[in-house]
Amino acid sequence: MILSAQPTGSDIAIDLTPVIDMVFNLLIFFLVATSFQQVEREMKIALPHATSAGPISAMLKEIVVNVDAAGGIIVSGRPVAAEELRTLVNEAVAVNADQKVTVRGDRTTAYANIVAVLDICKGSGVQEPYLDTILGD
Repeated sequence: MILSAQPTGSDIAIDLTPVIDMVFNLLIFFLVATSFQQVEREMKIALPHATSAGPISAMLKEIVVNVDAAGGIIVSGRPVAAEELRTLVNEAVAVNADQKVTVRGDRTTAYANIVAVLDICKGSGVQEPYLDTILGD
């Protein structure tokens, strides 16, 4: 008669496969989640600090206007002239009366450059153009 040996307590093993799968899933999730950003928000614009900055509420097809350090106007990753911006905003307001526009001005640009863009937005019928800042001192 053949007797099999009784397993001893030293053969206990923990299966790490589910833990490794979970770590890789989390890694992939965070890599994908951080790569989905708007082109306008990735531009080299150094925003000024504000004490009460906060996220912009959910909007319908928001137009993001960037003003770089030299005073150039950039929309959707391409430079535009002031009259072209006026036409773009006028057309957007004609389609949607509650059109939202966010102006992101570089902190080193002259404030007159930002005011010119805000003036174009208000003159085109945008009720409340947003001036984007970052939370800071």
